[in-house]
Amino acid sequence: MSSELTLTKTRLAEGVWQGVLIAPGGTVPRIEAQHAGRLVEGVSVTAGEAAGEWTVRVPVPIEAIGDGVHTVTISEAEGGASLGDFSILSGEALADTLQAEVALLREELDMLKRAFRRHCKDTA
Repeated sequence: MSSELTLTKTRLAEGVWQGVLIAPGGTVPRIEAQHAGRLVEGVSVTAGEAAGEWTVRVPVPIEAIGDGVHTVTISEAEGGASLGDFSILSGEALADTLQAEVALLREELDMLKRAFRRHCKDTA
C-alpha cells in the first residue's frame, strides 16, 4: 500500500505543516511524524474534498524551533514507508554555517578568476 500513497505539501503556517494525501481505498490512512527519533503528537488526517483525498496536518514540535537544522519526517504508521519531510532552519549555528559557505565560495571564485586571467595572459 505504501507505493499507492502520495503526499504533497500545501502550506506551512502558524506552526502547522499541511499537505494533501492521495490514498486509494475508503479507510483513513494511519500517518505518523517523527522528530529526533520521537513521535510528534497531534498529527491529524481528515477527509479531503474528493474521494481518496485526505488532509494531513502535522504540528511543528516545539523542540524543532532552535539553532540549527531540524527535520520532521512523515511516514505510514504501519509499514513505515516514508511519505515526506520538512525542515526548520534557524539560529546562530545556521548563520555561521552559511557565512563559512559563502566565504569558501568567494575563495574558490577568486582562485578561478586568477587562473582565468593567467590563462588569458598566457594565450594572448
